[in-house]
Amino acid sequence: MASLHLNFPSSSTQPLVFSPLLSNFRTSSFNLRLFTHPAIPFRFHHSNHRRGSLHLISAAFSAANQTEIAGTDSRDSEKKPLLEVKDLTAVIAESKQEILKGVNLVVHEGEIHAVMGKNGSGKSTFSKVLVGHPDYEVTGGSVVFKGENLLDMEPEERSLSGLFMSFQSPVEIPGVNNIDFLNMAYNARRRKLGLPELGPIEFYAYLFPKLELVNMKSDFLNRNVNEGFSGGERKRNEILQLAVLGADMAILDEIDSGLDIDALKDVAKAVNGILTPKNSVLMITHYLRLLEFIQPTYIHIMEGGRIVKTGDISIAKTLEKEGYKAISPS
Repeated sequence: MASLHLNFPSSSTQPLVFSPLLSNFRTSSFNLRLFTHPAIPFRFHHSNHRRGSLHLISAAFSAANQTEIAGTDSRDSEKKPLLEVKDLTAVIAESKQEILKGVNLVVHEGEIHAVMGKNGSGKSTFSKVLVGHPDYEVTGGSVVFKGENLLDMEPEERSLSGLFMSFQSPVEIPGVNNIDFLNMAYNARRRKLGLPELGPIEFYAYLFPKLELVNMKSDFLNRNVNEGFSGGERKRNEILQLAVLGADMAILDEIDSGLDIDALKDVAKAVNGILTPKNSVLMITHYLRLLEFIQPTYIHIMEGGRIVKTGDISIAKTLEKEGYKAISPS
């Protein structure tokens, strides 16, 4: 199991133990569990050792028609598939309630997919299943990422293979400043790729242009991760992490939530700025406005744990005017 051991400065009162996918926010005298950005769960655990392990967890998320894999047409025949999901079903691990009921999807390199749907339609569950969240159990289907069986990978392996996930409400991480966090995460990715690690000076040279991309000042690097950040600053920080890690595929879960128009434009500009013909993005959103700034290749409508409709931006425009009743198959 890949891990990154972090040595914290003596001023830190407690070490951090980064543990895969602990979803519920719980507190006790010695233990704080939470599920946070970028799909990185953290456990703050009392210990006599000032060391922790970072398990980077990320995933890619898109969706498709239950009878025909969405995102597939004649133009895709020459493209390389990045993520392939077929007949994916999943239940809540504790209650065995079925949430995903046969999701199909193909995301090719260089594509932007958006998933829309009512609350409770399965959007977030799908993303967490791809990440490897322990609250959910896969009961059927397959997921292939970059030609490998994603479901056979541990959560940290999925991240280091090039998956990234950004959550709606990134939490604060006291005691860990941004630049150290980013440097260690980036070096973990480089080790996975068989590349030499970057020292602090080399890393700063790599990082600085990305600060400009997300319109963040350099003093943010010395602040603790998300501590005292506004909603817009937290979202920018998420995209900064994505830009630094150079993920092959990113899930952006409602990155427009809580943003004013200026912050939304900054975040959208940053996302557009990191896109290449080789990487892909899947966005979860409820609103047309995000899709006007980050133009999707496909839009998928999710309902009842399945993709019920796939199309272009016209679907989102219909939703904006008429609501889900205009496109619901029932």
